[in-house]
Amino acid sequence: MISGRLRKTEYVVDLGALKHNIQAQRAALPDNSRILAVVKANAYGHGLVPVAQAALAAGATGACVAILDEALELRDNGIDALTLVLGITPVEFAHIAATAGVSLTVGSLDWLQEYHQLAQLNHWTTPLKVHLGVDSGMGRIGFTTVEQFKQAVEMLKAPEFEFEGMFTHFATADSADATYFEKQVGRWQKFVDSLETLPPYVHMANSATGMWHQEHITANTVRMGISMYGHNPSGCEIKENLGLQPVGTFKTAIGFVKKLKAGESVSYGATYTAKEDEWLATLPVGYADGYPRALSSFKVMIDGQFCPIAGRVCMDQMMVRLPKYYPVDTPVILMGKSGQVELTPTDLAQQVGTINYEILTGINERVHRVYKN
Repeated sequence: MISGRLRKTEYVVDLGALKHNIQAQRAALPDNSRILAVVKANAYGHGLVPVAQAALAAGATGACVAILDEALELRDNGIDALTLVLGITPVEFAHIAATAGVSLTVGSLDWLQEYHQLAQLNHWTTPLKVHLGVDSGMGRIGFTTVEQFKQAVEMLKAPEFEFEGMFTHFATADSADATYFEKQVGRWQKFVDSLETLPPYVHMANSATGMWHQEHITANTVRMGISMYGHNPSGCEIKENLGLQPVGTFKTAIGFVKKLKAGESVSYGATYTAKEDEWLATLPVGYADGYPRALSSFKVMIDGQFCPIAGRVCMDQMMVRLPKYYPVDTPVILMGKSGQVELTPTDLAQQVGTINYEILTGINERVHRVYKN
């Protein structure tokens, strides 16, 4: 099977760097802490199954995904470690999760009551593993009152359930202003204190909390997301402190070279016109690959130096101005390191007015992933 490998555009995933990042986070936590590797959205663009396998091999206890489909893909590929679906799964599909041993997030009494009725009606005997979500201020999903939360805990004593965990998610843990974060921590603690016996997995720390708020962690498990891939959750607002190593390098190669004469224009809209004779390279990559059109005024790296993009990024191709002639097949780095220069997902994100998460998850699946250890 060679489909997808016939174009010299690829995303190189360094699993050794992934292992380093997990071990760096573990070293910053108490000895009994566990790490759940967040591999949703195709492992932030790095490849769901290979990354999950590597994370578990590096010491992660389990994995977190966004939807049940992702969890089942892990199961289909032989990964039987704890796998938690962070989003809300429709009740009618929950028995599939139970059968597969997949853990589900639950955030309401209605959901539990409906599943209880379905389980009784259909004689489902395999317990469903549940993590109760606590909305401490994210405003997305989860219980908002301790009273309903405690009712849910009581419901989980029924034989069709297994109370495996509880968690919350912070909205501003990556912000220099910790006011709202500390308010959320206070709300979360009320839920924790309401229980005489805690479930096996208690997690309230995301990447940012695990990096910058370790003293506030009142839990035994950390969900490691973007930091696992070697990037700063805050972008540039707070300095990264774990010595993270970027896991992915987005690269291509020159596909066509020509001499552009002064006065000639390039790409859609003719937005770029050469002021003098210059060398121009066409690259076989574009916004359909996840390289945003909004980067049309940005730069790439060739031979350890920055080269400006000439004109608008096309769907499948883009053009760059060369400082001198380079032949076809010369390597081009779109994101990563080239010699002494570097472009990070944060650099790309700042150029287009978004966050590094969106840059990473936007790299299309038609870009072949290459894994190295």
